[in-house]
Amino acid sequence: QVQLVESGGGLVQAGGSLRLSCAASGLTFSTYHMGWFRQAPGKEREFVTAISWSGSSTYYTDSVKGRFTISRDNARNTVYLQMNSLKPEDTATYYCAARSRAGWGPLMGQENQYNYWGQGTQVTVSS
Repeated sequence: QVQLVESGGGLVQAGGSLRLSCAASGLTFSTYHMGWFRQAPGKEREFVTAISWSGSSTYYTDSVKGRFTISRDNARNTVYLQMNSLKPEDTATYYCAARSRAGWGPLMGQENQYNYWGQGTQVTVSS
C-alpha cells in the first residue's frame, strides 16, 4: 500500500521559513517524480513545484521561484520543500504527490499526471 505522509506545516509569520517533508512508503521511491501542490481555502488546488526521480531537474510555479526549494533524498524515501520569505498568500494545505517517471516537463504541473497523493499539511502565514 502506497503512503505519502506530509509533515512540517504550522503557523509562521510573514517573512519566515518552514520546511515540509513527505515520507513515502510502499513504492520504489527512486522511480517516481515527486511534486508539491497546495490548496487555499475556497480555491482550487494548484501546482507548486516538482522534482525528477533523480533530483537532477526541478520545476517551479512562478509565484514561488526564488523563495521555495524542492529536494529529495532517495535513501530516505523523502522529498522536501524548503519555503523561505513566506507570504500570507502562501497559506494553504500542502500536498505531495508521486508520478511514475515516464515523461518530464510542463505536464508535471497537472494534477491528473500523478499516481499517488498524501493527505496534506497545513501552512498558515500570518501578516
